[in-house]
Amino acid sequence: MSIEDDILFFERVPTLRMLGRDALRILAIGAESRYVHKGEVLFQSGDAADCGFVVQEGSFRLENNSKLAADIFVGAGTLLGEMALIAEVKRPATATANEPSSVIRISRSLFLKMLEAYPQAALILRDQITMRAQQAVAEIADVRAMLDARAFSI
Repeated sequence: MSIEDDILFFERVPTLRMLGRDALRILAIGAESRYVHKGEVLFQSGDAADCGFVVQEGSFRLENNSKLAADIFVGAGTLLGEMALIAEVKRPATATANEPSSVIRISRSLFLKMLEAYPQAALILRDQITMRAQQAVAEIADVRAMLDARAFSI
């Protein structure tokens, strides 16, 4: 794929789209493509994460160590390891290719350099993360209220 093709592809990924075309050009130039065979593990739960992967073709099963959570299946256009682009985190799940697949690897160092070069993209990303955190807090409060209501009715 050409740089322009990669930019067009990144524009279809919600988290990346909001960064703007010029920022995406930097990512497209510095990112690496990788082929993943069917059954191959892209990353393991608990691994240190230093990059994000955008699924370009194929699909992956995300297997959580928790017996309470069902496996998740993701396909083209999915960004795996979003938080790893901006912070040192551990992989929360194991990603295994369901079929022959390809991914685009975006290193944290590349992503952070892009944010330095495009401060407006950094502000947009900060606002998005803030909004998601607020949504998560609200959802937790809703669950807590439901659990408290059930505890009082027992």
